[in-house]
Amino acid sequence: MTIYAIGDIQGCFVELEKLLLEIAFDQQKDTLWFTGDLVNRGPRSLEVLRFVKALGEKHIIVLGNHDLHLLAVAYGVQQQHRGDTLDAILHAEDKQELLDWLRHRPLLYYDKATQFVLTHAGLAPSWRLSEARALAQEVETMLKGDSPEFFLAKMYGNQPDHWDDQLTGIERWRCIINYLTRMRFCYADGRLDLSYKGEIAGKPNELIPWFDVPNRANANEKIIFGHWAALGGKTHAPHLYALDTGCVWGNCLTAMRLDDGKRFSVKCG
Repeated sequence: MTIYAIGDIQGCFVELEKLLLEIAFDQQKDTLWFTGDLVNRGPRSLEVLRFVKALGEKHIIVLGNHDLHLLAVAYGVQQQHRGDTLDAILHAEDKQELLDWLRHRPLLYYDKATQFVLTHAGLAPSWRLSEARALAQEVETMLKGDSPEFFLAKMYGNQPDHWDDQLTGIERWRCIINYLTRMRFCYADGRLDLSYKGEIAGKPNELIPWFDVPNRANANEKIIFGHWAALGGKTHAPHLYALDTGCVWGNCLTAMRLDDGKRFSVKCG
């Protein structure tokens, strides 16, 4: 069995089909991992969602911020943003089936056999892997509940911006979500900055990429993540595998074979 991890698709279904041809994907023998953001901004989010769901439970997807946004819009607690391409899902006959499947996906996945961690944006610098897994499960429990709209309605916000074990309730869950699905830059103490989204070269002096925070507790973990297209799939830090290569922005869609780290890419368009 070969495992391939695939970066943010964001509704680019044609490119996904091309990438699967490029890696000669065999559904009977191979397993796919997805870094999240299956949907939005690209033209065929509904087809992506249906295709990945139909693959079956052995294939793994972690939730990204755009996936959570879809859930919030669909449950009526958030408005669509300019540039959203979610209408086809929201009007689909199988909408509820797709949404129920999506909200049961994890925020973090750890594979004991390969010792790879899969998440959308990364892990909070202060979290050990065991802690990160437990915290992700707290939020997953809320999403899987009978009334996810009550949780989704309070999910948005930039505060609290620093992890504290004493956080409780929605502030605790919002902080977990922001680290796992929205994080790019932090301060040296691990505090989140969610306002600056530009290039690393132009960042404010006090900000650093999350993976460069001193004494990062999970620095020895092998972490696969997406979310950050501006990285172009590259980091200088060891044990990190950035796979969002900006397909929806006209660049390419990338897969990585876990066995040897080899990457495969197809151009957008």
